[in-house]
Amino acid sequence: MTSPGAPRPVTPVSILAARLDDLVKRAVGTELEDEVVAVRDLAAGLDPYVEAMTSPESPALAELARATAEHDWRDHGGGLEQEMLSGHVEGRFLAVLTRAVRARSVLEVGMFTGYSALALAEALPDDGRVVALELDADVAAFAQRQFDRSPAGRRIDVRVGPAAETLAALAGERFDLVFVDADKAGYAGYLETILSDGLLAPGGLICVDNTLMQGQPWLPGEQPPNGVAVREFNEAVAADPRVEQVVVPLRDGITLIREVS
Repeated sequence: MTSPGAPRPVTPVSILAARLDDLVKRAVGTELEDEVVAVRDLAAGLDPYVEAMTSPESPALAELARATAEHDWRDHGGGLEQEMLSGHVEGRFLAVLTRAVRARSVLEVGMFTGYSALALAEALPDDGRVVALELDADVAAFAQRQFDRSPAGRRIDVRVGPAAETLAALAGERFDLVFVDADKAGYAGYLETILSDGLLAPGGLICVDNTLMQGQPWLPGEQPPNGVAVREFNEAVAADPRVEQVVVPLRDGITLIREVS
């Protein structure tokens, strides 16, 4: 877990860039130095370039990101860290998807400090709404304070509690877009509830975050529980005849899923 303002690499590209940076130091003065530097620069330059070419975030989102980065999550417990924030590029990606499917109602499973919820809310029409589910009451309160500072924050309805319970309580409602970014072991169950309980509106879109999980789903050898859970989830989705899906290599991976007729 990192200290405030010092994020660690948590995506396949950023991890690759960090490891290549270490190799550059070892390659100095060798015949491989220029080649290793070129490969490092290719990897390290991707995320900054993508961010620079993406439409800027709103002042409210920038302030939310700053507050999240400056907070000391080490004192909170529960494995929370600033790297859990969706961030600028993914937030803009979700906003573009929201507008593309002309969503009016959005469900978020796993909110953390609310960056993605606010990005989604900003992309909705004035009468749209985001129902955001969060397990941790303290984190939900942190997010709500940020929402209260933004005009779009009034479109966000925060529900606190275990996602399995808060999802079940939504039976009978339908959402045009669903964003899942919660505990990885629960992904399969959340998707099943969304599909089986009819929470996804016709033509709706499901977005599932962290489906590349730092490269763990495809790396050889024993992997951490989250990596195993994501690998099993990805394989289950790929084999599910009810849906079609595509894995987008954005940040730590985001899978877009839609029901097939």
